[in-house]
Amino acid sequence: MLNTLKPQPADKILELMALYREDPRDTKIDLGVGVYKDASGNTPIMRAVKAAEKQLWADETTKSYTALSGDPAFGAAMKSLVLADSVDHARVSAIATPGGTGAIRQAFELMKLANPEGTVWTSNPTWPNHLSILKFMGMNNKEYAYFDAATCTVDFDAMMDSLKGVQAGDLVLLHGCCHNPTGANLTLDQFGAVADLLVAKGAIALVDIAYQGFGDGLEEDAAATRLLATKLPEMLIAASCSKNFGIYRERAGCLMAMSETADNTAVTQGTLNFLNRQNYSFPPDHGARLVTMILNDETLKADWMAELEEVRLGMLGLRTQLADELRKQTNSDRFDFVAQHRGMFSRIGATPEEVMQIRKDFGIYMVGDSRLNIAGLNANTVPLLATAVANTCK
Repeated sequence: MLNTLKPQPADKILELMALYREDPRDTKIDLGVGVYKDASGNTPIMRAVKAAEKQLWADETTKSYTALSGDPAFGAAMKSLVLADSVDHARVSAIATPGGTGAIRQAFELMKLANPEGTVWTSNPTWPNHLSILKFMGMNNKEYAYFDAATCTVDFDAMMDSLKGVQAGDLVLLHGCCHNPTGANLTLDQFGAVADLLVAKGAIALVDIAYQGFGDGLEEDAAATRLLATKLPEMLIAASCSKNFGIYRERAGCLMAMSETADNTAVTQGTLNFLNRQNYSFPPDHGARLVTMILNDETLKADWMAELEEVRLGMLGLRTQLADELRKQTNSDRFDFVAQHRGMFSRIGATPEEVMQIRKDFGIYMVGDSRLNIAGLNANTVPLLATAVANTCK
């Protein structure tokens, strides 16, 4: 059997990480991998997570399974974090998943079960793993226009024109905040217009919210998802705790499914449980339990929110510094959009050839489409990146 296997294409980001490790230059900078780093280049464990782990070590009495959906308290905590009181929680089913990727995969599995001939619409561009998973599952996929490469902003008119092709029962994948890979977000009014179009078309939104708290604030970053919840009869939400809780390796994610009425919730919840059983059975609990403990303890939650805000403001400061430095070095406002983008990523508009040149000449590693991780910078390396871009991107 194994002799029949063919080599699979390498993941571009993982390949980039390997190239970075092999580069002997002391001045090299890694802006490729999508992991938050502090000014020292470390991915720290948040204070509230450390405190919760100590408490869990002292109090935990069993390592037995929780439930196919995970601990119900985790689902309840995530509903409150993402949706607040925008919708009756009795309409919302939830399962714990191995990270946000697991939530996306289970959302696609739910779509395939409910409407196997339907199409999943993704933004152009989107997180590459969205497309990879859809292709692997053999699902129908179409792209809608999103990013204007010339201005590095959202082309909303083109987006709405693309979505006119959506059919009833299709799934439209939207980034809840901090669009990956571009950093360019819809406004709240634009999200409202998209919601109205989906209602008219009879389509369903799948919101991928992986960076809540990294953009404009914990509540502000959830505003679009909550607005959609008030307008749409049904919706899926794939939420990740990797970034905002800094628990990447614990793989804590959640898939929520909002039914039209609470009468549908039992069947929807049972179906989600069934999908978990067919895939990985009982989901991992450690990361999810830490999140639950933090969100349900006023002291831990306050400390987590304070540290998350420090992280957010730090990234915004780097964005402003980079935009200012690029303005100074290029004597133009060409890169001012960097300060307006949100989250860890921006696509700066360099060609693949220019990205390669920057890597060769300056030892700065970013993805070939010019996506860079703002959190991979610090105050000292921002001028180095600006110099590289200014001297390469003519």
